[in-house]
Amino acid sequence: MRGGSEHHPELQRALPGISQRMLTLTVRRLERDGLVHRTVHPEVPPRVEYELTAMGHSLTHLLRSLADWSADHRAAIAESRLRWDAANPLP
Repeated sequence: MRGGSEHHPELQRALPGISQRMLTLTVRRLERDGLVHRTVHPEVPPRVEYELTAMGHSLTHLLRSLADWSADHRAAIAESRLRWDAANPLP
């Protein structure tokens, strides 16, 4: 949800690899938590739009910061995982 409303297929395209069921469960949880507003348009077939609420928008800067931190530390995390995996082999 990049600023406007999104339809379910658009969300699924924006999140490659997510199953329809997992996307539906996640969006429902976000709606329940008050982070997403769902609008069902009375059409055949029904058209559903999702939009961030004010509270949902208030999280965007935090998520961007987390994504930036993750990108900045990706190499160090990968190296740490390799070292840990070498020291802790699976049985």
